[in-house]
Amino acid sequence: MNPMQKSTLTYDQSHLVLKPAARRRTGKKILRNWQLYILLAPAFLSIFIFSYIPMYGVQIAFKNFIPVDGISGSAWVGFAHFERFFNSYYFWDLLWNTLSISLYGLAIGFPLPIILALAFNEVKDGMFKRTVQTVTYAPHFISMVVMAGMIITFLSPSSGMIVHLIEALGFHAPDFLTDPRWFKTVYVLSDVWQGTGWGTIIYLAALTGVDPGLHEAAILDGASRLQRIRYINIPAILPTITILLILNMGSLLGVGFEKILLLQNPLNMESSDVISTFVYRSGLLDAQYSFSTAVGLFNSVVNALLLVMVNQIVRRTSENSLW
Repeated sequence: MNPMQKSTLTYDQSHLVLKPAARRRTGKKILRNWQLYILLAPAFLSIFIFSYIPMYGVQIAFKNFIPVDGISGSAWVGFAHFERFFNSYYFWDLLWNTLSISLYGLAIGFPLPIILALAFNEVKDGMFKRTVQTVTYAPHFISMVVMAGMIITFLSPSSGMIVHLIEALGFHAPDFLTDPRWFKTVYVLSDVWQGTGWGTIIYLAALTGVDPGLHEAAILDGASRLQRIRYINIPAILPTITILLILNMGSLLGVGFEKILLLQNPLNMESSDVISTFVYRSGLLDAQYSFSTAVGLFNSVVNALLLVMVNQIVRRTSENSLW
């Protein structure tokens, strides 16, 4: 027998012997940590039941779904619903509104929690720090309906507090709620006000892992506070920043429709109509189930592709990718 064939045979036999041994070791680990697996089971089952099993219904995007006939009984139409959406006159408007709101919010809302966390980290523990943190976290716990009601109340042309304040300063207050040019700004700034304080928690947790000895050594070397933030704190939270940026890019077309729907009216529809509100309107109000599913599937596929692409770019340029 050829020595090469003999070594290959020996490797294959050892590989086959190691497989049952590896399975036994895995089984022993599971039995040894059975409490942890029981603790994990409810979360796993909830994700499987509510996220994976409903994916069976995605096929109605490729069918002419009729509720009486059911999913299996409805006729296949292929990509007809996708072609209808791509060829519609409102396709580019919906895509632009969704992308512009997401990019606008990402440009303003993403760096602010980082800046706020770095500022909080430099403040000594005390009443002032706790008070400011509480004030910035509090808006996160306001429900979306209450938040939309507050925005409408503050920006009302007749009784809005902000409108009256602008006019008291001698300026002309624009129509914040009805002018399409102001809708995206109102949406993004209110979103930033509600979520910035809560977003600092992740970065503050990352900053607690910084070794105090690094700051002490930097102080002895004569580094200023800004230099220590730049060369110690920011590199420490850079992996967290990268991961959150990838996740945000992966949901670029996933603009939530709740607040947009609550602030939407016929006058600002030009800039407030996004893909999610269109899916809600065509699917639930107009009962175009197959068409709305196709639009929603397109939205999800684009988000998934963006997530994979951005992750691959980050993976090739650094070591902080998701996978």
